[in-house]
Amino acid sequence: MPEDNEIIDYDKLGFKAGLEIHQQLDAKKLFCNCPSILLAEKPDFTIKRRLHAVAGESGEIDVAARHEAEKEREFIYEGYDTTCLVELDEMPPYEINSEALKICLQIAVMLNARIFPIAQIMRKTVIDGSNTSGFQRTILIAHDGWVITKSGRVGIQSICLEEDAARIIERQKEKSIFRLDRLGIPLIEIATEPDMKTPEQVKEVALYIGKILRSCKIKRGIGTIRQDLNLSIRKGNRIEIKGFQEPSMMVQTINSEIKRQINLLNKKEIIRSEVRNALPDGTTEFLRPMPGADRMYPETDLPLLKISRDMLNDVKKNLPQLIEDVEKELGKIGLSEEMIKILLKQNKLDEFKELLEILNEPILIAKILLVFPKEIASHEKKTLNEIEEKLNKDVITFVIESLKTKKISKENVKSVLEKISRGEEPKRAVEFGKQDNIITEEAVMKIIKEKPNLSENAYMGLVMKEMKGKISGGEVMEIIRKLLNK
Repeated sequence: MPEDNEIIDYDKLGFKAGLEIHQQLDAKKLFCNCPSILLAEKPDFTIKRRLHAVAGESGEIDVAARHEAEKEREFIYEGYDTTCLVELDEMPPYEINSEALKICLQIAVMLNARIFPIAQIMRKTVIDGSNTSGFQRTILIAHDGWVITKSGRVGIQSICLEEDAARIIERQKEKSIFRLDRLGIPLIEIATEPDMKTPEQVKEVALYIGKILRSCKIKRGIGTIRQDLNLSIRKGNRIEIKGFQEPSMMVQTINSEIKRQINLLNKKEIIRSEVRNALPDGTTEFLRPMPGADRMYPETDLPLLKISRDMLNDVKKNLPQLIEDVEKELGKIGLSEEMIKILLKQNKLDEFKELLEILNEPILIAKILLVFPKEIASHEKKTLNEIEEKLNKDVITFVIESLKTKKISKENVKSVLEKISRGEEPKRAVEFGKQDNIITEEAVMKIIKEKPNLSENAYMGLVMKEMKGKISGGEVMEIIRKLLNK
């Protein structure tokens, strides 16, 4: 077995690898109209199920399905008032979510893939309890794409659109508890060809595809992306590594797995084809047998999915910018790297651009969208979601329009938003802000009357001292000039 500091000859070993990337899309659930958000509240109800392995299209029971069935677990599902009968597998699915399909098509085009004009929605047997029905719906959308790396071209084997699994809450010996808030969230699966010949190339491809995904309407945060690695060396079999998404650990994890396999070969042992789990220290552990093709069969409740030429042309005309180009543009208009990162992470770029058309104050708009709600939530001891429900898009648009028409000042914006977050009507909150402006003007007038015939700059110093930073220098000068020229 190679030592830790020994250089690995990947070409001599016949190393090759491919990636499978699963990314949640930011749309309603794939086959119903339920919201695709994870909830922290106590569930409203629970149901119990037991699932059994069945033969697939070939007439054989999949080895991975058989492995799970032998555990004979009971499955408990927790749901909310937003959980529908589709998620409970008590009624047929709706037709596929059009927004999720559009996002998937955008990604396929950006990966140079060939899109199928007609696709069959399939059922994939899944009996680990992560789906109430015992199967996952999946659709092969595109194939034969590619990306270019420093080490050459890497093929994109397939792009699928599928429903995410239920969220595991607790796994015990005889039962597993899942939550249904995640079940059905649209998920794109991108599988590359096994064209990558070094760990560094694997990392490069993963980061590049990540940039494309972040350029589109996807969910952000922990758990929204899951990445698997398929690898093999000469005289070995394909190994799949789950949980392979931390860029800083990719090279180490691959090298560790290669050394494990070399060690097995040196002992004259067989490298079995299996699914393994990536561990924090870079090693891997056995998870389950490798699934086969015996777990797929056609969906009987839905028609063939047809992607028209008009739909595809519309997608191509409205492709999003690459994330790196967006970041450069935002930097040019004055946003800091941290502000850009938060804006993109919270998927508020479109809202930011719309508000910027009303008032060309990029930094202030970014603060109103990202900073003020967080500060208000902290001050009011509420969650950010609670504050953002009060300060929705319509409310923020109204406040910015009021700022543009000078009904309120920049310094009054946060206090206006605070009043609205406490339940005040937006119009009334703006009236209070307007009153604050009048009070400020009265304070400046008082200073001018008490000390007449001073210069503008002298008045500026006195007013700023009196207001103690509650108003900007620009606004003070504007008021001073207005009053002196009356």
